[in-house]
Amino acid sequence: MLDFRMETFLTVCEYMNFTHAAEKLNLTQPAVSQHIKYLEKEYDSPLFIRDKKKLLLTPAGEILRSALEAMRNDENTLKKRMKESLTQKRVLTFGVTMTIGEYAIVPALAKFIQAHPDTDFHIRYGNTQKLLSLLCDGLIDFAIVEGYFKGDNYQTRIFQSEEYIAVASKDHVFQNPVTSLRDLTSERLLLREHGSGTRAILTKTLALKNMSIYDFPHIIEVENIHTIVSLLCEDCGISFLYKAAVEKEIQQGILKQIPLSDFMVMHDFTFIWNKDSIFSEEYEGIFQELLRLSK
Repeated sequence: MLDFRMETFLTVCEYMNFTHAAEKLNLTQPAVSQHIKYLEKEYDSPLFIRDKKKLLLTPAGEILRSALEAMRNDENTLKKRMKESLTQKRVLTFGVTMTIGEYAIVPALAKFIQAHPDTDFHIRYGNTQKLLSLLCDGLIDFAIVEGYFKGDNYQTRIFQSEEYIAVASKDHVFQNPVTSLRDLTSERLLLREHGSGTRAILTKTLALKNMSIYDFPHIIEVENIHTIVSLLCEDCGISFLYKAAVEKEIQQGILKQIPLSDFMVMHDFTFIWNKDSIFSEEYEGIFQELLRLSK
């Protein structure tokens, strides 16, 4: 159990503001300051500095924050496992993004489940940002994500790489002849919501070409990958998706990949867990087993 002053420190890190942290903790601002001063004396290092009016973590503060977050997350996992011990049942809780959970990992996951008959599985679906939040709060053991994230707080392993393509109905008639990415900007675009890894890849790829999703005249934003695929099949626009999500429809001749001279994207599906976790060896073992089963 973390010392209450450590909880204060983590709350200040969350808000980077002593006043807001005090309000969150129902403490006075002087009490928050006192807690931080105690930790600075205990560790013989300054934890925060002020740059003009902005509060920043020192290098020592960054080290402490990372260590305490790992301890807090591990504490949540320990509590969960202690409860599990009363029922003599192991529960593995992890998160996957939509494309990974519905297409990429299913064969390996099925074999993994069959190999562990005494384990219960809680599988959480969400976009990349939601899963990172659950991981940070210690609510899932690990995640497999497709989006971009800052890797400083996580241990990462590449699960697999997937082709990311432009796709449309086989019957789609383009507004203009299409040879490059910019030729598609007269089309209606189907895309995932903010926070989705699939959307983040498109946004970043377009930005590298001085483009954005707002170059497209009409946008349909959908929070479900199956709905996007169904709308593509009904010729409601074009989209950019992992090939694994539409491979069946392409093989059946319902959808088609749009050939583009300037768009060749491969992206990693990444297995991640909290950095410096005491359970790192276990998570590494799970990753290696899933990787072996995916071959």
